[in-house]
Amino acid sequence: MSDAESATEIEVPSDPLAGHAATAYFWGHVAGSGDVSDDGIEVVANDEASAQVLAAVAGGDLEHDTTSREYAHDTSITRTEDEYTLSIDGDDDSGLLGRSGTLGLPVDGRGNYRFGAFSNYDRELLRGLLEGCGTVCFKSKSGTVGISFVHDDADLLELVRDLFDDCPVDAPMGELSETSSGGYWFGVDDDAAPDFGAWLYENCDETGLFAPSRRRKLERSLEQAEAYDE
Repeated sequence: MSDAESATEIEVPSDPLAGHAATAYFWGHVAGSGDVSDDGIEVVANDEASAQVLAAVAGGDLEHDTTSREYAHDTSITRTEDEYTLSIDGDDDSGLLGRSGTLGLPVDGRGNYRFGAFSNYDRELLRGLLEGCGTVCFKSKSGTVGISFVHDDADLLELVRDLFDDCPVDAPMGELSETSSGGYWFGVDDDAAPDFGAWLYENCDETGLFAPSRRRKLERSLEQAEAYDE
């Protein structure tokens, strides 16, 4: 069975707005790489298995394409990658986007995300955010692993930084800075990246709430860092 096939076999709550590991992961992705409007939701994933998970949580239609984009930290570099877009119609029968309910969308009238319902699932929320708007890389010059979050919305990244306060591993961060493409970013300190990354993906196989390609990239980067030290 492929990653994409097994990814849909996850525990999904009946209410996609309720506090649950699956919904925390889903809304982390939406915040990181999605667009929420009265018409619906579009969220983009670069991993087929994680895209299938998002569809299993909230329904909708998936489309696959390839795209070329500038690297956030250096616009002279472009990369081509798979792109899976999940579209959820605001008029569907699930009520996911209904504003008449007592819960409503996890955004306020100014577009700010409200994640209080997922306070017991910070790991899954952060994992979704990392896979939605984060980067993982091996820094060949220093022999360390880099983990950073990049987004056009500085307020969202400040919210991500607040989530680190409750992280059970010590994960100091750099200051929020502007990217060359006009967005914002911050990085986890290199010394803390291995422990943070290990915690973020710990036991994720039990729930299926992760992107296998992103976890493999993290594991390869950690292996490269260990070999560099040797």
